[in-house]
Amino acid sequence: MNILAIETATEVLSLALGTGARVHETTLAAGARQAELILGEIDALLRRAGLGVRNLDAIAFGAGPGSFTGLRIACGVAQGIAAARVLPVLAVGTLEALAEASGVKRAIACLDARMGEVYHAAFERRDGTLHEIIPAGLDRPDALPLPPGEGWTGCGPGFAAHRAALVARLGARLEAVRAEVLPTAAAVLRLAAPRLAAGEGSDPERAVPVYLRERVALKTAER
Repeated sequence: MNILAIETATEVLSLALGTGARVHETTLAAGARQAELILGEIDALLRRAGLGVRNLDAIAFGAGPGSFTGLRIACGVAQGIAAARVLPVLAVGTLEALAEASGVKRAIACLDARMGEVYHAAFERRDGTLHEIIPAGLDRPDALPLPPGEGWTGCGPGFAAHRAALVARLGARLEAVRAEVLPTAAAVLRLAAPRLAAGEGSDPERAVPVYLRERVALKTAER
């Protein structure tokens, strides 16, 4: 199966193309240019693999939470390509992709949500498969839900933005911090492939981002 994966929930444009046992990847620090660059980078990635859009079997994308603009870009591009080629779409949680990219056994995945809050979730890897321990949520760092036990690794840019508060909140549960880890399209691809094999792909129009919040900034009075 040839699966194209898209992850743009952060400022990084991450693409991956799975062609059987091979994975081709593109990673760009695109920032605000993601919408401008993404279609050209997808074309270049397909050419590098010797494929065209007509050869794709499915599209997977990082569905959020994360940057509102980034989520809309990933979802819109996935929907557009899938609708044109009548392909299934797989929406993969960005925090799950972050935990998968970390490779650790117990991951607290965390993204900076601005406005003094973080997007977060906790996952435990058992026999190579991630299991959700705490579902995706939005909280202040000092109110983060506490996962059971110890041996957890804090992963993602949320720990870069709010390290002191998160470390203080998690205490002895936290074994290490890897703030540099980002959700990647390769991680989205690894999570999506078995789901596609199990028949979980949906029609393009049913693919939607997961925002967890309705606003991206505080009003003047609230500030």
